[in-house]
Amino acid sequence: MTAIPLDPETARERLLAQTAEIDELSRSSADSRQPVELDQQSVGRLSRMDALQMQAMAEATERNRMRQRARISAALARIEAGDYGFCIACGEPIEPKRLENDPAVPTCIGCASRPA
Repeated sequence: MTAIPLDPETARERLLAQTAEIDELSRSSADSRQPVELDQQSVGRLSRMDALQMQAMAEATERNRMRQRARISAALARIEAGDYGFCIACGEPIEPKRLENDPAVPTCIGCASRPA
């Protein structure tokens, strides 16, 4: 049975929804990425270390969100250019199930499996 390719308009809607979700998560977690107050009078050393660790984790999560946001923007650009659904490395069609799973995926499974 041949899989039905993901319609570019459906992909666009899903990608825009993912973008809105990423933006909302980024806004709602902005406070956790703020600099940690290092006032030794009000907070103990271990509490400061915990706060710094939580801040570092929040910053790493935000970097991951921004990478995903860039992947989504690139997929939206491919839709606009009419290149959506084709591998950016080899130009072959990307398996529809792969696009269903992640509409922002830029490569076919063959190219994604190759060592960098």
